Amino acid sequence: MSNGYDETHDSHDLAPGDEYLEGSSLGERALGYVTGLGLAVLLTATSFFVAGTDLVWQPSIPVALVVLAIAQMGVHLVFFLHITTGPDNTNNVLALAFGVLIVLLVIGGSLWIMSHLNQNMMPMDQIMQMQR
Repeated sequence: MSNGYDETHDSHDLAPGDEYLEGSSLGERALGYVTGLGLAVLLTATSFFVAGTDLVWQPSIPVALVVLAIAQMGVHLVFFLHITTGPDNTNNVLALAFGVLIVLLVIGGSLWIMSHLNQNMMPMDQIMQMQR
């Protein structure tokens, strides 16, 4: 019976986040979490540095923060949520994609509603006449 991995699969040849697989020691799993924590702290510190320094070209700061935020999400997905490209993670990836879709729909709908509020409201002079 195959579990999706080669029979010659080397236990030290694991993707980040796959430390939880059978046969891995507590030390290997802890090292994966510590590595993720170190990367997350480094990316957070870099974000604060970029936002608070004059050494970075000012118009590029939003782009740099978006790139660092995406990298931060990647670190969390791989090292803490263990979402990798392995064959046993198909459901996790689909659930993540569905969650992202829902978040985008909520944000997009909220922005659409807020952008159309003014044209759907009664003019101020009519509101003032109604209050008299």
